[in-house]
Amino acid sequence: MSLLSRMSASTAAHAAVELVDVLLRDPKRPASPDLLAPPTAPAEDGSGEGSVATRLPAGPTGLGSAAATALLPPRVAPAPGAAHAGVPLPRGAGAPGRSAPGIPVAPPGPALPGRAGRVRERAEPPAAEPRPRKGRQDLVLYCPPALRDDPALGEEVDDRLVEWAEEVGIYPGQLDKVRRAEFGRLMMLAHPETDDPDRLLAAAMCGLSEWAVDDHCVDGEVEQARPELLGQRLAILHSVIDQANLPMRYAPQLERVVRADPVAVALRSALDNLATMATTSQVRRLRHELGIMFVAYNQEGVWQNLGQRPPVWEFLMHRHENSFIPCMVLVDAIAGYELPYGEFADPRVRRAFTLAGTATVIVNDLYSMGKEDPGDFSLPRLIASEDGCSLSEAVGRTVEIHDELMHTFEAEASALAAAGSPELRRFFASTWAWLGGSREWHASSARYHGASEG
Repeated sequence: MSLLSRMSASTAAHAAVELVDVLLRDPKRPASPDLLAPPTAPAEDGSGEGSVATRLPAGPTGLGSAAATALLPPRVAPAPGAAHAGVPLPRGAGAPGRSAPGIPVAPPGPALPGRAGRVRERAEPPAAEPRPRKGRQDLVLYCPPALRDDPALGEEVDDRLVEWAEEVGIYPGQLDKVRRAEFGRLMMLAHPETDDPDRLLAAAMCGLSEWAVDDHCVDGEVEQARPELLGQRLAILHSVIDQANLPMRYAPQLERVVRADPVAVALRSALDNLATMATTSQVRRLRHELGIMFVAYNQEGVWQNLGQRPPVWEFLMHRHENSFIPCMVLVDAIAGYELPYGEFADPRVRRAFTLAGTATVIVNDLYSMGKEDPGDFSLPRLIASEDGCSLSEAVGRTVEIHDELMHTFEAEASALAAAGSPELRRFFASTWAWLGGSREWHASSARYHGASEG
């Protein structure tokens, strides 16, 4: 089930759904808000408590840790002058002279296009109302808190996003759902390094156009889905993501098809807009991630067309390819800096980054089991079916998987950041902030907790 379609789906009523609701509303955010917090001084008793060795594991833990240990470089001290505290953000990437709490900032570069950020007081995120726990008392989604919450900024981005969606023609007659989903608020929470609405809108336009592919082509939320034709539809959409250059005689035919498809129009518009404030390599990076996501959509089409129920391992592989990565990959572009390609493409960096992407989409799966048809796929339902356990037990196992991925990302990203460039340190800290903002949005969005409306 797609992101937007859950807005109108009725909520199921059973113990596991209540447990998920409690988890999402749980005010606990047990992870540190700062992935790269400076180490505290060693304890006077010589125990080393609070030292770097205590704060950061010597190597990765969790999934595939043995193999990853061999991949990690020796930990080295950051280069002189690489400390991030107090360094101002580039112009257009946030309030002048200020950085979001816990975000390491690379030295300022040239000004980027876009309106200069406006100074705002950043309110503390509203604490969720604690609710009585039922069942397992130890379940906590391991995640950092959101670094800022600016409702007015989120609302401004939402207003502009709805206007753009109407202009390009996606979600006709359903713009109220787009507004209630508060995707602008999601980007405000997930990109705390900038309060420039132009830059946040760019992230929201990319996200909404990506999710529209799912809603139009895969789940049939906006138009009738044709699983048997999904590959053909995605191939035409991909010709926009990676521009197809046909001979002159045939190019106009493809262009007519593209211009008649609102999803293709939205993708082109979002990518063109992003190119006004991001580098060519950053835009190309997103195009690559979208291609991977389309592969996963084709996989989902096979499941639907053949009535297959994927095993848990295959679904987790699917989540590696169909996650929030296309949104997360823009953290540096939206903030106004760039992670060098060599570091971004490093297999060790890729591993850590995609673990974070899988972890955050699992939060979606936890919710989706309460809003979708029992025949749809989510990780808890597949675990319950494969392991022969109750849905409540499957929720617990899903939380354990999520937390394992988060702990592994935290350990590996911290180790890699210590040996990498200032931009890599900032990129991982930006990713950590994105995870916290996404978690906060899941806890408060009307998409999850508002009344169902058709």
